[in-house]
Amino acid sequence: MTSPQRSDPHLPEPWMRGPIEGVSPLTAPILYTFQHAREDLAKYTEGLTTEQIWAAPHGFGSVGFHIRHISGSTDRLLTYMQGEQLNDAQLAFLKNEKNPGASRGELLEEMDEVFRRSAAIVRALDPASLTEPREIGRKKLPSTVIGLLVHTAEHIQRHIGQAISAAKLARV
Repeated sequence: MTSPQRSDPHLPEPWMRGPIEGVSPLTAPILYTFQHAREDLAKYTEGLTTEQIWAAPHGFGSVGFHIRHISGSTDRLLTYMQGEQLNDAQLAFLKNEKNPGASRGELLEEMDEVFRRSAAIVRALDPASLTEPREIGRKKLPSTVIGLLVHTAEHIQRHIGQAISAAKLARV
């Protein structure tokens, strides 16, 4: 993404930093979401130990689970958006999203790698394809390219909020 990183606390959220050069305003929102996730999760998990990352305060999902789920679900949803079905590696990743052990740095790097791959896919999208039908999962539930992009963005934001809450509770 061409917008600046959030090193300045006065910097606005990614979506308020202006257009992304060479990217349709119809597909840019998902790229803003990726950047917002990077910044918020780096900020709110700063200083957490690996034990705190995987703690499940009050039975809620751990920070680690939410970050890993953001990575896995983004990869899976973009696979469907491309008109493909999940492969064995993606299904195995899904089964292991709750398994503790990875450090904060490893989880954030894993997420960033998924976002980099996903951003390349989004940048290559022809905006004319946004209304094309897509099928989700074994049941082949109906959606569209834009439906999957919108859901990916909202799903990421939902889990960012849960990860932030879990991070705050893990510090107590």
